[in-house]
Amino acid sequence: MSVRSASPALDDRIARLRQLAHADARLEGVLLYGSWTLGEADAHSDIEAYLYIEDDHLADFDGPAFLAQLAPLQLAYTNMYGVLAVVFDDLMRGEFHLTAAGPGIDEVPTWQGMVHLPRPEDAVLLDRTGRLTRAARQLAAFREHEPAVTARRLTDELANWTLMLAHVLARGEVARAHALLHTVIAPQQLQLCRLLRGSTAHWLTPSRALEQDLPAADRHRYISTTAPARDREVRSAARNSWCWSRDLAAEAADRWDIRLPHALHDRIGDLLSDLH
Repeated sequence: MSVRSASPALDDRIARLRQLAHADARLEGVLLYGSWTLGEADAHSDIEAYLYIEDDHLADFDGPAFLAQLAPLQLAYTNMYGVLAVVFDDLMRGEFHLTAAGPGIDEVPTWQGMVHLPRPEDAVLLDRTGRLTRAARQLAAFREHEPAVTARRLTDELANWTLMLAHVLARGEVARAHALLHTVIAPQQLQLCRLLRGSTAHWLTPSRALEQDLPAADRHRYISTTAPARDREVRSAARNSWCWSRDLAAEAADRWDIRLPHALHDRIGDLLSDLH
């Protein structure tokens, strides 16, 4: 394998996976995704791959047994997304999609706009038929999001979820409001911010590399929306969050001629102000 990253351990594991895949006739293809394929892997990166199994062998393919040949496993289970998640004995994590090759490979081109493979031939570790390489090549070009449509959706999402946040806080559910603020609202704020700044490479995980990707002013606004799960701090963070959302929405509206529901936005702001 000619490609080397900042993680020799990960490089070696990928090389080993390539060897094992070629030796297992049940596999039609193997496709990597994630930080290694983007040239961003480091000592803390995990290994992420689709294992495309011949359709007739999917039911009897023992994923943990196959992966244990890479390195001893400390943990192996099917996670909340239906993905085989493992932890190797050196604490490297792995996520492996065990997928029927027939429909699975056909689905790859539909990932445009979500998955970027700048070096598709390196991401493909095994391809017995040529189908997987052809499919992966369709992800080589980075597909930008259509700005106006995406910004409109995100501004609507932020209004809807912030209204829910206000109701949850009014009910006194501080822990639930804390979770909503940080796990639902913040990622969409960061996506809208990235869209405005022209920094959408980490779209699916918009907090990734935030410290390098976004200007200091945006980072400070983001920090102001975070809080420990205590009543007063969460209420303050919620107001800061909505203020930032409105500023981002206004900037998007000016740039892409989006009509905003200002009356609704004002009422949401009033609800949050009444939570003192």
